[in-house]
Amino acid sequence: MTSATSEAGTTTRAPETLDALVIGAGVAGLYQLHQLRREGLTVLGLDTASDVGGTWYWNRYPGAKFDSESYIYQYLFDEGLYKDWTWSERFPGQPEIERWLHYIADRLDLRKDFRFSTTVTSAVYDEARGRWTVRTNRGETFDTQFLIGCCGMLSAPLENRFPGQDRFTGRIFHTARWPKEALDFTGKRVGVVGIGATGIQVIQTIAGEAGHLKVFIRTPQYVLPMKNPKFGPAEEKAYKARFDELRQNLPRTFTGFEYDFENAWADLTPAQRRARLEEIHANGSLKLWLASFAEIFSDEAVSEEVSEFVREKMRARLKDPRLIDLLVPQDYGFGTHRVPLETNYLEVYHRDDVEAVSVRDNPIAEVVPEGIRLADGTLHELDVIILATGFDAGSGALARIDIRGRGGRSLKEDWGRDIRTTLGMQVHGYPNLFMTGAPLAPSAALCNMTTCLQQQTEWITDCITYLRDLGRSVVEPSAAAEDEWVRHHDETANATLIAKTNSWYVGSNVPGKPRRVLSYTGGVGTYRAKCLEVADGGYPGFVMT
Repeated sequence: MTSATSEAGTTTRAPETLDALVIGAGVAGLYQLHQLRREGLTVLGLDTASDVGGTWYWNRYPGAKFDSESYIYQYLFDEGLYKDWTWSERFPGQPEIERWLHYIADRLDLRKDFRFSTTVTSAVYDEARGRWTVRTNRGETFDTQFLIGCCGMLSAPLENRFPGQDRFTGRIFHTARWPKEALDFTGKRVGVVGIGATGIQVIQTIAGEAGHLKVFIRTPQYVLPMKNPKFGPAEEKAYKARFDELRQNLPRTFTGFEYDFENAWADLTPAQRRARLEEIHANGSLKLWLASFAEIFSDEAVSEEVSEFVREKMRARLKDPRLIDLLVPQDYGFGTHRVPLETNYLEVYHRDDVEAVSVRDNPIAEVVPEGIRLADGTLHELDVIILATGFDAGSGALARIDIRGRGGRSLKEDWGRDIRTTLGMQVHGYPNLFMTGAPLAPSAALCNMTTCLQQQTEWITDCITYLRDLGRSVVEPSAAAEDEWVRHHDETANATLIAKTNSWYVGSNVPGKPRRVLSYTGGVGTYRAKCLEVADGGYPGFVMT
């Protein structure tokens, strides 16, 4: 790289020339870089973090763990890579998951082609040259043919939610920006804001550590108990023997998990339905949500019956009428929100040192130096505030980069009006820009992430290889192709109860965000088949020049 001195006397570095630049060093980014490098492209990866890991780098809060079974949350493109790593339990915690991703990076020698502690600030498409100019917070500039955003579907945390956060005299942080150093909550007054999947993991883990824990509760969540057995040599041998089966089946199920819907609701008697629900509930996984009865997503009567089954299980554990009112959902159906797994979470609220604070009708007004003040003036004095306040899902991470396509159009502004993609992997008006975990694909929410991210990165690699083999340099979906995919996506999504429920699945947690079901709801197997059909047909609807 050369440098030059401008008239103002400042030193600028000449752009580095690349075939492809990958943003993100998580599950998608690691595999994407590996594939493109194997195809002979000059490729570089960038990440804000100081090492690989993606979501498992950032989300190091107490209790963070898988809710996909460990043996399916893996890469399946290499049998040796799969079998040479051994998990300690069914649902491991963040430290073990981060070690696994380090194992992947070391085994594939990926770090040499990543630069860490580097944030992409802008990316501008040059129509005359058919290339992207990418800039970072470190003053670097890259000239690249392809730009691939592997930024994560839940990696844009909603940190500044309440007025006055900067005035708080204690410690305050979002769960996705948890400090690396160990925190001691002994004797501390701790407040947790939010009881989604993340908040639940934090609450059940630190309840016995904090001097006093206050949980600020707005929207109750359906929860399922987790069963998390340890793996010994027998369990390890059993799951590793299933490698070929998992490689074949996971991409073809509805959600990319090992299980799938087996029975239609109408085909079973009431007694058989109840027995089926009891059996699956006892499994201690997400199976009740993802493989009980598909009708819970579309039939209000079925949804209500299954929802009442889960409510019954929760009420039996809570007992206290006030806690039942606060923590058991009534106004939406089971599975239309993200369903958390938990371990003795509900029982936490029976502790004398845990207080459930309702903010449903008395919301948080502000953070003051002493703690949190509610709308009615009530002050909750705290030493630590933990914000489990969620993310700008699907679109947020890319929209926080100043991405400019044809004619200077802004992706942030375009998505601020209407969130659209083609197959969840490209956007009309942004040639040679690819993305994973983005809106209108299953990976935006409804998928075992490794299943979907492997499929998407492989499709992107195949598309780039096809383009180069043709001797072309630019690929972009047509407006008509994008319209067709959005129409199909919406028809599928709007037939579900998810579309009728306020949640981050439709962007309602972010003020002003256009409402659209973020995830493709037609199923992982169906989505994969449609992507393969496009590739096998020579990419109809994608203009290659």
